Amino acid sequence: MPTDPLRKIRWLLWALVGIAALAAAWFTVISPRLTTLSEAGTDNLGRGDYKLVATDGTEFTQDSLKGQPSAVFFGFTHCPDVCPTTLGEVAGWQEAVGGKLRVFFVTVDPERDTAEKLKEYVSWVDGVTGVTGSPEEIAKATRAFRVYARKVPAEDGYTMDHSAMTLLFDAEGRYSGLIGYQEDPARTKASLQKLLGS
Repeated sequence: MPTDPLRKIRWLLWALVGIAALAAAWFTVISPRLTTLSEAGTDNLGRGDYKLVATDGTEFTQDSLKGQPSAVFFGFTHCPDVCPTTLGEVAGWQEAVGGKLRVFFVTVDPERDTAEKLKEYVSWVDGVTGVTGSPEEIAKATRAFRVYARKVPAEDGYTMDHSAMTLLFDAEGRYSGLIGYQEDPARTKASLQKLLGS
C-alpha cells in the first residue's frame, strides 16, 4: 500500500470503485444465475405452500403454474431499472410468440406493492399478472422459487436487491429453464419456442 497520504487516498478510492463494481456484477449478473443453477436439482422449483393474491382476483399457488406454459419474474414497482427493462423485454417476447406466454410478476416488496398498484404497474404489457401477498407468504414464495431478495436502506427509505432472471415453467408446472437479464435475443427466442412447443 502506498505511504504518501495523497497516493494512499487515491488507492483507497480506486479500491472502493472496484468493490462497488464487483458488487454490482454480483447482484445483476452472477447472483441471479447462482440462485437457481447452483442448487442441486430443480424438480421442486416453484413448489411450496405459499398462498398469494394475483391482480386478476385469483389466488396464486404452486398450482397456478399448471395448465399452460408460464414465466415468473420477481421484482417490485419502485425498481429503477431491472424491472421496467424486463417488462419491456416481456412485451417484445409476447409480440414474438403471438401473446401465448403467461407471465407472473411477483413482488419482493409486499409492504408497498398492493394488488391495485401492481395491476397498474404491469397493465401496459399483455399477458402479465401481478402477484402480491403478506411478507410471510412472499418469503415462502422466494424460497420456493429460490430467488434472492433483500431490503436495503436508502436515502428515501429503502430499496430492494433481487434476482434478475425470469423462470420458465411448462404446462405441467415443471421448471423448464430461465431467461437471464438482458439475455441475447436469439437465445431468448429459442428458449421460448422450446417452452411453447413452436
